[in-house]
Amino acid sequence: MNRDRTAILITCHNRKPKTLACLDALFNQVLPAEVTLDVYLVDDGSTDGTTEAVRQTYPQVKILPGDGNLYWNRGMHKAFAEALKYDYDYYLWLNDDTILYPDAIASLLTTSHHLAAQGEEKAIIVGSMAHPETGKLTYGGLARNSWWHPFKYKLVEPDKDPQPVDTMNGNCVLIPRSVVQAVGNLDPAFTHSIGDIDYGLRAQQQGCTVLVAPGYTGKCQTNPPQAHAWLAPELTLRQRWQKANQIKGFPPAESKVFCQRHASRLWLFFWALPYVRLVSISILGAAEDNKT
Repeated sequence: MNRDRTAILITCHNRKPKTLACLDALFNQVLPAEVTLDVYLVDDGSTDGTTEAVRQTYPQVKILPGDGNLYWNRGMHKAFAEALKYDYDYYLWLNDDTILYPDAIASLLTTSHHLAAQGEEKAIIVGSMAHPETGKLTYGGLARNSWWHPFKYKLVEPDKDPQPVDTMNGNCVLIPRSVVQAVGNLDPAFTHSIGDIDYGLRAQQQGCTVLVAPGYTGKCQTNPPQAHAWLAPELTLRQRWQKANQIKGFPPAESKVFCQRHASRLWLFFWALPYVRLVSISILGAAEDNKT
């Protein structure tokens, strides 16, 4: 059997130009003869003609329809679940706003092979993304940078050798079959965000490793941090809570699952912490307004 049968997993929603650009870079990869790619694209209810454009330009892509309510994590879960039926050697998460460099997939596979030869067969390989204009790191591997807070992370700059990290952003992530057999799919308990970080942490718990691949793998611009929109100073307490409770914020039910799973006995403290901060910011803001 071909050792490098690879399933590419993508989800999209109303970003036709970006999705097509992502696919263009994907299908222009310089690959060894033994590597084959099958693309699974979840179109989560796009109304901008994404599905039609992809079918016309890239008819080999397997398109899975969504109803517009899947968002990133559940869309990727759906693509992953479909690909799992065919028992691939590798599964590659790929954001549709990511432009891979021509040798990206070959480099990720080479890194995986080298690590496997050294005994690290259950290793997730994370591709680092550079800002298209500044060249600065935007997404990639994440390492804890707080001695007391388990969910404070920093991006890890890629080096000439693979760098161990705690977890990752899901923009470009290569997962071998051995990891999938241990960890399974993304958890649909999460709708949009957190799922990629949760997967990396669960992988570590199952004896897998997470490493940043050498060098940069592609380009991706930083998306606005919608999860922190509730920090805007002009908001009322009710507005803050509504923004925090949105799917792209940090919904309490999903945050609870994450904290219970990864914060041990102190999960309740770390779960409550951002919501206490939310109330505090509103009270302090109101107090300042009363002084003026």
